[in-house]
Amino acid sequence: MADNGDNDSQHRVNEGDYVVLKRGDIYKAVQIQKKKKTVFEKQWFFLDNAVGELYGTTFEVVTGGILQPRKPKCVESSADAKEAGMDNRNILDDGKSQKLTRDDIETLKEQGLKGQEIVQQLIENSTTFRDKTEFAQEKYIKKKKKKYENSVMVLRPSCRVLAMMYHGREPGKICHLRYDTLAQMLTLGNIHAGSKVLVFETCAGLVLGAVMERMGGYGSVVQMYPGGGPVRAGMESFGFPSRFHDTLHEFPICHVNALLAGALDTEAKDIDAGGQEKKVKMEEKRKKLAAAAAVLEGRNADGLVIASRFHPCPVLLGLIKFLAPSRPFVVYSQYKEPLIECYTKLREQGGAVSLRLTDSWIRHYQVLPNRTHPVLLMSGGGGYLLSGTTVAADTPKMGPTRGEEPPPKRLKLTETTEG
Repeated sequence: MADNGDNDSQHRVNEGDYVVLKRGDIYKAVQIQKKKKTVFEKQWFFLDNAVGELYGTTFEVVTGGILQPRKPKCVESSADAKEAGMDNRNILDDGKSQKLTRDDIETLKEQGLKGQEIVQQLIENSTTFRDKTEFAQEKYIKKKKKKYENSVMVLRPSCRVLAMMYHGREPGKICHLRYDTLAQMLTLGNIHAGSKVLVFETCAGLVLGAVMERMGGYGSVVQMYPGGGPVRAGMESFGFPSRFHDTLHEFPICHVNALLAGALDTEAKDIDAGGQEKKVKMEEKRKKLAAAAAVLEGRNADGLVIASRFHPCPVLLGLIKFLAPSRPFVVYSQYKEPLIECYTKLREQGGAVSLRLTDSWIRHYQVLPNRTHPVLLMSGGGGYLLSGTTVAADTPKMGPTRGEEPPPKRLKLTETTEG
């Protein structure tokens, strides 16, 4: 029974959890904090009442920003709901079919009517609703519900949900990486528990979080980062427990060449300038650098994932040296030209086989009776992926170096016989 209770608590919202709010196709990642006002889609409310409820629960926002779990809707069986016209050819969209004015709707809101009740009022005061076809009525109701129903769903953060959130709201932050392409990256990179993975990304930490979620807190992840420090906003939105962070290391990309050459200095140094706080930060940064260097020095990583706004070719050629033989790597780019250059360089220098350059394409369908068709508005492209497998490089054969002329061939002497 104790186990059942623990399992049940894992599926319920707790204070301090990171959650994703959903309304229609709009998502937002927030942290549950009591008595803190949350603004979502131009509406504010408090998340206090979400604590203790199951993930996936839909809440209604009532007066005062209070959340109330929405009750299951009953199937309407009234005759009015079934009354519909045969076609819409005689319906004029002149803006005069609705008797309720904007002031009337605001008055209904002030009286405390819920969104569902306001939608019902709009239906009853529409002079053309019953003349619309059944399909047109459903479309009208869906449109008004989206505008007036103050509901919000609380979801558990996941790779798919967060990828859809970023791609829908701020695709530029994640290099326009779509969730289906991200799923292919995790598969092609063979990300699994117990592996040692290198990640270089500038996607707000989304790719890093997806890798850590797939590994489940087992193994080790080294985040290679540009600039002054790693960016992990997307990873933090997953709300991983502390044991997940114990497997995460960080290493600046600018020190890769020094590490490969064996010239990286990770020893402690005396810092004369600055106060005690600066010394503590520098010492902590040095320890993190030394720990990540210790993981990389073996050059036996199990996988490499790159998704960056920078040109991937120099990054790939440098980081692939840390992989053990027969290990996968995958590189994402919004454009194919940089990946073509990577493909060419790898073919020239060797050390990689099974090179594949692919593009991602997906189409969403509206599936409804007698009106199943592709969605009109959808993403045009999902970027490109370059994947392959490392192999042990052959011992170079002795021969002339580039730029030197080959030695002259020895002339073959022909024997002559006197007659």
